[in-house]
Amino acid sequence: MTSPLRHLDLDEDPPGPVPAVLALGSNLGDREAALAGAVTELAGYEGVRVRAVSPVVETAPVGGPEQPDYLNAVVLVTTALSPLALLAVCQQVETEYGRRRGVRWGPRTLDVDLITYADLVARCADLEIPHPRAASRAFVLVPWARTDPEAVLPDAAGPGRPARVTDLLTGLDTAGVRWREDVELRVPS
Repeated sequence: MTSPLRHLDLDEDPPGPVPAVLALGSNLGDREAALAGAVTELAGYEGVRVRAVSPVVETAPVGGPEQPDYLNAVVLVTTALSPLALLAVCQQVETEYGRRRGVRWGPRTLDVDLITYADLVARCADLEIPHPRAASRAFVLVPWARTDPEAVLPDAAGPGRPARVTDLLTGLDTAGVRWREDVELRVPS
């Protein structure tokens, strides 16, 4: 059975709250504070409820210029916002933490990526869902799988073929993902 969201326009609010997955990353400044602050900020937006936050991992940067290692985490939310409105929230939170857009894959104080929005598969000039590189990024999949072992990435196995996140990890190099048990993010109450 096809979900009614499979054909939702990116600027259209869903008929009711839907799950979404956000990935956080920071490699400049106080990385721990940026991630913790981002979770709190996201929870403060009307139409966004933080359901769970993954453990934090540390990873080397992927692509771009030489730069410090990243702290990464995944946030599971429920939202009543449209995909583009949720993206705007993510970008607003990045801006609040000093994010400057310039160098592609360059260092950043905070990165908040929209990974999935229910089972929606869609794209426009500003957004592609699911995130086009999510299936190959250990720094997203490892903490996501730890937080939601049943998670599924739409179209990861090809058009119309979702894949379990844990299955995607099987063929991925995860050696560079280091758990940071000394950094704990919490779901705001």
